[in-house]
Formats: sequence, structure tokens, C-alpha cells
Amino acid sequence: MKRWIGVILAAVLAGVAVVAVVAGNRGEERPAVAVVRGVIGSEKKPFFDDPRVRAAFARHGLRVEVDTAGSRQIVTDVDLGRYAFAFPSSVPAAERIKRDRGATVTYSPFYSPMAVATFEPIAGLLAKAGVLSNSGKSHQTLDIKKYLELVAKGTRWDEIPGNSAYKARKRVLLTTTDIRTSNSAAMYLSVIGYVANGEDVITSDAQIARIAPVLAPAVLDQGFSESTSEASFDDYLALGAGKTPMLVVYEAQYLAHVFAGDGAIKPDMRLVYPSPTVLSKHTLVPLSAAGDRVGRLLTEDPELQSLAATYGFRTTDPRAFAGLVAKTGAPAAADLVDVVEPPTYERLDRLITTIDAARP
Repeated sequence: MKRWIGVILAAVLAGVAVVAVVAGNRGEERPAVAVVRGVIGSEKKPFFDDPRVRAAFARHGLRVEVDTAGSRQIVTDVDLGRYAFAFPSSVPAAERIKRDRGATVTYSPFYSPMAVATFEPIAGLLAKAGVLSNSGKSHQTLDIKKYLELVAKGTRWDEIPGNSAYKARKRVLLTTTDIRTSNSAAMYLSVIGYVANGEDVITSDAQIARIAPVLAPAVLDQGFSESTSEASFDDYLALGAGKTPMLVVYEAQYLAHVFAGDGAIKPDMRLVYPSPTVLSKHTLVPLSAAGDRVGRLLTEDPELQSLAATYGFRTTDPRAFAGLVAKTGAPAAADLVDVVEPPTYERLDRLITTIDAARP
């Protein structure tokens, strides 16, 4: 009897082993997840690192891995032969990559207006100086023309009449990233260049020669500038008005923390919009068939679009973003009318190199 029990037990165990092998084989028959590498602007890295985003790509058989670089660096310094896609933060940079690499299509799955992250005491002083005003109920605007007048005068914070809140000796200057490497600084330069050029997009070298000396103090007198928008925004969050009284940011950087409710945005922090402003259209350039799949999914997949909205990006479907604004009471501009176009990549690059040549 014991012998028969042993035989039966052996048979059962063998059956379990067969089932396990079959199940394992079935698992091996699943299509492998393809690794797709891209290079992106640093402000998008939290989105790509999100486990929900990774899972969404995995359901389409992709594992997307990214490196970061300043958007202008992606054009000038990065070896794009290593990547399946490039994802800078502006159309001019993307169009230059598209032309240089012979790509046939681009994707713009989301965008972000340029904004200014500041603090309540600073906003109050700017209002006293006539630079900041309310624009309806939803947001405040920073008048770029009046701001450039303060820059031209070399105005310091402690020279603003009635200033008892921020008696700093430093100049009244917007902080930006490095114009030589970063798209957010280049977009800021597009805005102030438009205003200095008589409210027109820069289209000629003669215009650049005329306005570069006007714009140079707004850029060069800042001193050291971070190379990426992520690093400069981290300073704003951690070090406060003493280090960065007002910083040029992507709207999405600020709103991502508001939507997350993570406590990074303190009660005295404020988001205002330059007038005019410019839209930073995050534009993906496919460099391979796999990169094209990433671009299409980011643009067309409802889950990825919804997740992009949680990171503060405005997407092709505005409902997710609007829903988050309504839910959180975020200080987002409902309608931005005073929006200008940036110059072509070549004109903007010429403006940047002209200003940089005046660096002491």
C-alpha cells in the first residue's frame, strides 16, 4: 500500500511540474518589452519616471528610458545617434533637429505657457511699481514692457517706494536658466526680444544688432545661471525669496506640485504670467520607428494624456487639465490671449550668441 501511495504522490508532483513548465512556457511566449531610449528636457523627467507612465508604456510593449539635457544642448551637443527620439521643449529646437536628422514628422503632445514663480511680498512690490496687475479673477500678469524699463534704469528692490517687505540691494531682475543651454531662458529671451523689437517677432540680423544691447543687462546681470530648469526651480522651492525673488518657469513645473498637493508650494508663493508670454510646445522628434511609437502614444493615448495633465501640462484634450484646476483651485490662467511666437531657431541662436559675446 505504501508503494502505491508513493507512486500516486510522484505522479501528482510530476503533474504539478508539467503545469509549471507549461505556465512558464506560456509566459515566455509573451512579446518582449522593447527598450526605447530618448533624450528630453529636464522638466519632463518626473513624468517619464512616474511608475504609472512606465506601466502605460509597458502595456504597449515599450520600456522608455530617458536622459536629460538642456533643450538647446540637445540640438548642439548631444549625440542623437544614440537615441530613438529627441524631446526638446520648444518648436524651434525640434524643427532644427527634424531638419538636421531628416525626420519627416514631429509630435507635440503637450505644452506649457512660460510663467513667473514669485512670492507674495515680491508681487506686492511689483504691483506698487506698476509692473504687476490683475487680469480677471484667475491670474496676475507681469507687464514686460514696464519691467524692461525698470531693468534699463538699474532699479534695485530697496529703491521701490514704500518697500518695507524686501529691502534687498540686488537689482530687480527675473532669474532664468542659462540662455546658452536651456529652453526656458531662450523662451524668456523670445518674449523680451519681441517687446524690445517694437512688439514684433525678430526676423533680421539688423534687429538683433539693435536690441541685443537693450536685452543684455536683463540676462547677463543675473550672475550665475543654472543650466536646467529643474535645478533652478528646486532652488526656488528650497531657498525662497532671498535666493530667487522671481524665476522664469514653465507653468507646468509650478502646477504639478499644486495638483499633487505635496506641500512644495507654500502659502506665500505665487504664480504670475508675463504679458506677453510664449507657449513652450514640448515637441518630440522621432529618430526611429520605435521613437515614432512613443510620439504617437504620448499624443493619442488617453491614459498618457491624462497623466501628463497631472504634471501640469496642457494637452490636446483640455478636459483633464481643466478638471484638475477646478478640483485644486490652482492659480492657472483660464485664457491666455497675449501670446507671441518665438523667432526661428537660427534668429534666436544669433540673438543668444550676440548677447553672450558681451559677457564680461
